[in-house]
Amino acid sequence: MQRFLIRRALIAIAILLIVSVIIFAMSRAAGDPRHVFLDDYATEEDWEHLSAGLGLDKPYYQQYFIFLGEAVRGNLGVSIQQGRPVMEVIWERLPATFQLGLTSFCFSVIIGFPLGVLSAVRRGTVLDTFAKGMALIGQSAPVFWLGLMLMFFFAVTLDVLPPYGRQQTTSIVLPAVTLGWFFVAANLRLIRSAMLDVLDSEYIKLARAKGVPPRTIIWKHGLRNALIPAITYAGVTLGGLVTGSVVVETVFAWPGLGQLAIQSLFGNDYPLLQGVVIVFTLMYVMASLMVDVLYSYVDPRIRYT
Repeated sequence: MQRFLIRRALIAIAILLIVSVIIFAMSRAAGDPRHVFLDDYATEEDWEHLSAGLGLDKPYYQQYFIFLGEAVRGNLGVSIQQGRPVMEVIWERLPATFQLGLTSFCFSVIIGFPLGVLSAVRRGTVLDTFAKGMALIGQSAPVFWLGLMLMFFFAVTLDVLPPYGRQQTTSIVLPAVTLGWFFVAANLRLIRSAMLDVLDSEYIKLARAKGVPPRTIIWKHGLRNALIPAITYAGVTLGGLVTGSVVVETVFAWPGLGQLAIQSLFGNDYPLLQGVVIVFTLMYVMASLMVDVLYSYVDPRIRYT
């Protein structure tokens, strides 16, 4: 187990290094950063002073190592639009993104897992047909369209939920449902498929022959063995919910990292944008690592050598 964790940690570090190279290359490919910081009235001394401050008077490989060293120490530069350190701006927006991502994740698990189990147990019934129809709609409806429809129905027509922002406690409902609905459908289909395979296995038939209660067979023996593929997808889901909230945060004006990324993109604030990308990558890699660790606790048959 320790070898596996060390190997996965090294892979995570390699992924972060690759992403840092891509971010550095794209920021340089966009043009001279001095054109962003300085206006047409800047003097030659201003250009030279900024070049020395940003390390632009050095070769590219030295510039990259300077950028990497500063990033390791938590210094991702200064935001052009806000004039503050990038990490300070990110830390202000991070709680909102975590709140939205974790709420959407809980919504997708609480709704998707039980419906998937019941759909498999009640195979061919009205409940199964309803669950499969809901999964089809959930995976085919665009996120931005679903958000606008929910906003129109619950905020405009019924006036029971706030349409945007984060001022009220109930403001999280619409963006969380919008962001998590696709993953509700995905979890439902995945659990249903896994449960169908498990319920047809020999040890389930043996448990039924021994007179084990159906509830114990379904929720203890069946669901536990069907959780392996679901946990794999759950890790991807958690990373995707946190990092894929750009559209939802834009639609609902949710003050998180997704909205910050859009604002920095349109404002040519490349230090802030590359900082958001690095943080998103780190969160996604950590979520993937957590899933690998959970494998051995869910299924004792799994051993890493």
